[in-house]
Amino acid sequence: MDDGALADDFLVRVGTRIRSLRIEQSLTVQELADRAGISRRLLTQIEHGQANPSLVSITRLARQLGTESTELLADRASPSPIATLTAGQQVLVWSSAAGSSAHLLASTAGRTADLWRWKLLPGDSYHGHADPPRSQELFVVTTGTLTLEADELQVVVPSGGSARLDSDRPYVYRNAGPRPCTFIRTVALGS
Repeated sequence: MDDGALADDFLVRVGTRIRSLRIEQSLTVQELADRAGISRRLLTQIEHGQANPSLVSITRLARQLGTESTELLADRASPSPIATLTAGQQVLVWSSAAGSSAHLLASTAGRTADLWRWKLLPGDSYHGHADPPRSQELFVVTTGTLTLEADELQVVVPSGGSARLDSDRPYVYRNAGPRPCTFIRTVALGS
């Protein structure tokens, strides 16, 4: 992520899971770091929750381990066909110095779809990297206005409006309005 930072709790949980999966797969720190295209030192810091890597680096690591970044947070102990999370269990994944935030509300097994709640404060933005081919995002804006940008196109989505974004390319979410913008976002990753 270009703007903002990953949340500390997210980093600790993901780092612990990465280390566990790496050990289960009999990979050394160096082997996984090389496969993910990051330094050995950064991987060690990630595993100990001491680094603030980009979500792109976390995603690269997860994919080299045969999973996705949101799957690193999954509670594997629940055999129930219905999984619920209270507001306190929803994971703060991203925040900015301006006070904007993104919470992962739920995701499907195998991370074929994610449900997120976002808040962007006036003047703030989020710069996303390209997702896998054929990935898409769906939005419904609950307050304020959201500007979506991709391929030199800008579209303003007002409160109550919805949109679809092909996220298999770099994109931007921007709040160019005078009020905070809140929206719900669903991500459907292509394969």
